Amino acid sequence: MLEILRKRRSIISLVVTVQLILSLAGCGTTDTIGGAKNVILVVADGMQLEHERAAGNYLYGAPEGALQHQKYNYKGAASTWDVTTYNRYAFAAYSSNGFSSRRYSDATVNLDNLATFDPALGYNPAKGGKLPYRQDTTGQTGYFGTKIKDSSTGTAKYPATDSASAGTALATGFKTDDGNIAWRSGDPANGRLASIAEMYRNQKKASIGVVSTVPFSHATPAAFVSHNTNRNNYQAIAQEIITVSRPEVVIGGGNPNFNDPAGITGPAAYQYVDAADYAALKGSTEYTFIERKAGVDGGTALSGAADAAAAGNKKLFGLFGGAGGSFEYHKPSNDGTSQITRGSIENPTLADAAKAALKVLGKNRNGFFLMVEQGDIDWSNHANDYASMIGGIWDLNEAIKSIEAYVDQSGDDVTWDNTMLIVTSDHGNSYMRLAKDLAKGSLPKQNPISDGGAPAGYDSSVGYYYDPTEVTYGFAGKGVNSHSNELVTLYGKGAGLSQLSAYQGLWYPGTTIVDNTQIFKAMLGALGLIDDNRIKAN
Repeated sequence: MLEILRKRRSIISLVVTVQLILSLAGCGTTDTIGGAKNVILVVADGMQLEHERAAGNYLYGAPEGALQHQKYNYKGAASTWDVTTYNRYAFAAYSSNGFSSRRYSDATVNLDNLATFDPALGYNPAKGGKLPYRQDTTGQTGYFGTKIKDSSTGTAKYPATDSASAGTALATGFKTDDGNIAWRSGDPANGRLASIAEMYRNQKKASIGVVSTVPFSHATPAAFVSHNTNRNNYQAIAQEIITVSRPEVVIGGGNPNFNDPAGITGPAAYQYVDAADYAALKGSTEYTFIERKAGVDGGTALSGAADAAAAGNKKLFGLFGGAGGSFEYHKPSNDGTSQITRGSIENPTLADAAKAALKVLGKNRNGFFLMVEQGDIDWSNHANDYASMIGGIWDLNEAIKSIEAYVDQSGDDVTWDNTMLIVTSDHGNSYMRLAKDLAKGSLPKQNPISDGGAPAGYDSSVGYYYDPTEVTYGFAGKGVNSHSNELVTLYGKGAGLSQLSAYQGLWYPGTTIVDNTQIFKAMLGALGLIDDNRIKAN
């Protein structure tokens, strides 16, 4: 029986390969392999469709189609599972019968060969839905919300990727374990994986950049410009970014003057970058360095630094952030006006940061790769903090508008004919569900968990609880501080979009699901790059 299944998968794999070749052969002028010169990947960390619906209600009074990226011609869904998630589901299904042969192993799995693994173990559309909730309401809560082990000795946890392995999938096209930064599953000594940013710069002399509202050495930006077996090795990751990979643009949090409430002398001041590397940045002749200063508008300061870097043919490094490393959350009003107050004037908005990055990267006529992350959404959702989540998606929305405005402007060679813009999420978070659509500019009543009024059994690790007639969080409606394996949304605009279309349903027939590793492949194909990781593997 097992041999029959393997033969069947081999046939499916062959059909998939032929379908992919035919799909790519039919691409239009700007949608052929190599049709894009610039790629901008926007990652809304921890955002699922229900969060987008909540933000659409708040900002525009419309749950669907109102956010900027929701207007794009390409609209789809992406699976986000990693090796750890795959093995949890595999262990649950086969712990008593053949788990060792079903376990995901980097030594035996080839993601281009469906005979070597089963995508439905990573994400099963029959159990989770063919589309994100609530485009598809057939997903089984128990499928997402049952804690399971990944081995007989493992700890039972909710099956879901973390940002490190999800970032690695987007950056390198490889599935890996929770916590790995551009490193192969199993942590082999030679497990370093080149990212698409590194490939583009090495192969075509393009410029590369990462922008984030969380520390620059945190999981998502790190996956594109560093390599490590442990996402928490922040100082080592920062050192590699600053001294080895040296991207043309780095903008993010982690400023040691603000990370610890006690300031630069506090014990956590240098959590995300060590003192020596911070000093090197401040004295760098390679970078135009700009950082958060008390009383100074961060957006204005960053814009000026970007202008200076572009004029002087230098790189740009912006180091901002507040307590805990990240930019302060933006605060939405609750008076029907949809007004948002900036978290701190001393930090740039994501729109400011994206625009500054593009000013510098756009000077390179060989092209550029830019990853832009709105990380507050994820951190807010871990706390089940609805208001801060809305502020994060507002920040995301304004950043996307800023990116569009840059591409639309005349006077340079960055156009929609040669620029691919992708907007997606790395994973779901918090299993939030709207009980009803709230009015424009309205927020649900947000009760602090510390007030002692939460229902019995409510998750004490989250920050808030709610009236369940307005909104619920968690698999049992009692809060959850966890990612989820739900499908996330995928949007695209500009050049190379049929690269994405070619992968729809290839792993999941009868659906339009694209895996996060296939987003990497679509970007790789649009830029006309050789996959250095697979060349080395062969």
